[in-house]
Amino acid sequence: MLMGRNKIELAVRSYFANRDFVLVDPPGLQRSPGNETHLHAFATQMIGNDGVGETMYLHTSPEFSMKKLLAAGERRIAAIGHVWRNRERTALHHPEFTMLEWYRAGEAYDAVIADCVMLCRLAADVIDVPMLRYRGRTCDPRLEPQRLSVVDAFREYAGIDLFATMDAEGNTDAAALAGLMRGVGLVVPAEFTWSYLFSRVLVEMVEPALGLGRITVLDRYPAAEAALARRIADDPRVSERFELYACGVELANGFGELIDAPEQRRRFAAEMNEKQRLYGEVYPLDEDLLAALPLMGETSGVALGFDRLVMLATGAPKIEDVIWVPVAGGDR
Repeated sequence: MLMGRNKIELAVRSYFANRDFVLVDPPGLQRSPGNETHLHAFATQMIGNDGVGETMYLHTSPEFSMKKLLAAGERRIAAIGHVWRNRERTALHHPEFTMLEWYRAGEAYDAVIADCVMLCRLAADVIDVPMLRYRGRTCDPRLEPQRLSVVDAFREYAGIDLFATMDAEGNTDAAALAGLMRGVGLVVPAEFTWSYLFSRVLVEMVEPALGLGRITVLDRYPAAEAALARRIADDPRVSERFELYACGVELANGFGELIDAPEQRRRFAAEMNEKQRLYGEVYPLDEDLLAALPLMGETSGVALGFDRLVMLATGAPKIEDVIWVPVAGGDR
């Protein structure tokens, strides 16, 4: 499995080099590790020559650094390196893992979707396997992928009409979603938000049905779950965000990137308010990133879990099987 990992990494690096990408090496130490509610970072102290400490974080993604490079004029960039996420250790999660992230300036996000599919095929080809595999589930990456909107997926696999829980601008109604969930037999807790209920249905009813037999591109996420993606021009209820699945496993998360700094600041603030409510902590905003966004122009970008891709190509049952030296301790 580890030898397979090395072969796949070499092939991935060649893939990007042959398409005129610049391979960059963003720093792991950041003033802001990311501003999404449920992403948890590792904190440390950077001590200056004067002996004064400053709180810093290990990044949860190289995204902020890479967008600054795009603002400085880079057009096609890719990075493969370690990222860190606290409170995450399962068969599919590890506190330190390898992320492959890349951006195409001036290109629509269909281009990075195509990259994702090609990389899945490349991983299978380089170690000469007919299928991606995970715990009895299989996916043929060489078949034409299924492209499915989130709204259609919820309707097909959960019997829930998400649009019935949003207004014309994408504002959400948590009580309406709770009612629809109860109608299909799902238990709803006493306290909830729309985002929490959305995630419950996605994880419990939708994700297990995706990427079976062939790759699924889960597309057009609700605007309320847009993160750093821009809204779709012809329907403000949804955004240019996709996730790619194989064997029921999420492999990649990509965007048509939002470059509206005031809107991004508003989203970050809302996420940090929710993080404070749920976890009693917040992370600072990266002001340099917000200043960089308007300089980027239209850009598409995606992050892919490299260890997970290796898992599916080699048939590994857990992520630690494809990591050379797993982090000691913690829940496994």
